[in-house]
Amino acid sequence: MRLQLFNTASRQIEHFAPLNPPHVGIYMCGLTVYYYAHIGNWRAYINSDVLFRTLKYMGFDVRTVMNVTDVGHLTSDEDEGEDKMEVRARQEQKSPWDIAKFYENYFFHHFDTLNIVRPTVSCRGTEHIPDMIGLIQRLEERGFTYQTSVGVIFDTAKFPAYPKFARLNLEGQQAGSRVTQDPERKNPWDFALWVTNQPKHIMQWDSPWGRGFPGWHIECSAMSMKYLGDEFDIHTGGIDHIPVHHTNEIAQSEAATGKRFVKYWFHSDFLSINGQKMSKSLNNLYTIENLVERGFSPLALRYFYLGSSYRKTMNFTWEALTAAQNALVRLWQKCADFPETPDGPPLEEKMAAFEEAIGDDMNTSKALAVLWETVKTGKPANQVAATLAEMDRILGLDLRKAGKRLEELRGIQTQSLKHGQHARELAQKRAELRQQKQFAEADALRDEIASLGFIVEDASQGFTLKPKGPDVHN
Repeated sequence: MRLQLFNTASRQIEHFAPLNPPHVGIYMCGLTVYYYAHIGNWRAYINSDVLFRTLKYMGFDVRTVMNVTDVGHLTSDEDEGEDKMEVRARQEQKSPWDIAKFYENYFFHHFDTLNIVRPTVSCRGTEHIPDMIGLIQRLEERGFTYQTSVGVIFDTAKFPAYPKFARLNLEGQQAGSRVTQDPERKNPWDFALWVTNQPKHIMQWDSPWGRGFPGWHIECSAMSMKYLGDEFDIHTGGIDHIPVHHTNEIAQSEAATGKRFVKYWFHSDFLSINGQKMSKSLNNLYTIENLVERGFSPLALRYFYLGSSYRKTMNFTWEALTAAQNALVRLWQKCADFPETPDGPPLEEKMAAFEEAIGDDMNTSKALAVLWETVKTGKPANQVAATLAEMDRILGLDLRKAGKRLEELRGIQTQSLKHGQHARELAQKRAELRQQKQFAEADALRDEIASLGFIVEDASQGFTLKPKGPDVHN
């Protein structure tokens, strides 16, 4: 099997050839663990998982590394505002470490519910501060840094290739278009490596430049190179990371080593919601919990994403997710009677077509079409089962445990229905309390209804009960 991949660095489809076969090193930008991952985040992780599974299927020895950002990511991706961990800690009246532990556990719990293979190495930023300091010192020794009242800054003028990766037009860029203009910075796109001007920041460490904390970008370079070497095969993430975070990673990494940082860049495109951009203001940053509350299996989301190219913007609607779940249920029902370990030989013609689809820049929608052709082929059941099991090594729909997945889905839907029925009963009782002008008691029921995943909207004639959107804070 041959694999052709679109490489963001060259903007071309290239034949995949690892640096040191059969070994392959992959770095994935992980979550900033200040809140739950939303379904836009999960699209990138599912696409990365399909890539990982494909490489394993091809026989490569794959090592995956993912960071967990638990310090240094400011409220803007571009060196502005407060640390996201600090903001969340203040809102929930907990320590940043407690916040990080809680949301990191949730994050990896959903890795399992989405059938995403966990990374070989999961590394927290707070546990690699010496590695980051060491990398900054290397940059300082090579003349790529300067200091301001903010801290240690990377001098992009010393790295002429800085705009190349993201095709940035720095000359045409307005000062402050990427960061708030800092009069001490030589260029508005120069970025912080170590921050020393926030004395009230809870999470701080001693360094040669003063007590402070790392910038967001430095952690990915320090940890990826620690576990994969100065140069490695694949870096994955969302396209939103291209113009700032990944551009800065490349600059600081290659400035420190004098080597190419990454051979292939694998980026997933955006997810829109009902044709609109995902945003806090539109209250549409849905989480896995929101999906389960409405009776969906998390794997329905995985099936939905497999239906489109990772390089195209996808539009999420509840109707589209319903269609994906219905198709997945039909597939699970077909597979439920198959043995978990099929004893028949896979159908060679179907496997060849499937491998060709996946090898063509991860064409998962075409691969799904081949899978359904296999289901309907009329060939002996043991051969169909064996073929689907081989395909599922890449797709990750858990077909060998189809019966178990159907049972789980019935439980999800039963619980969702119970919540809906209970919410309607509470909403009716709340309406009666409002008529009796017992508003405090009515407000308490409104909160209880919200805890079940619904909101109640009052009208001149009764009320309307709707599924609740995501609970997103600033």
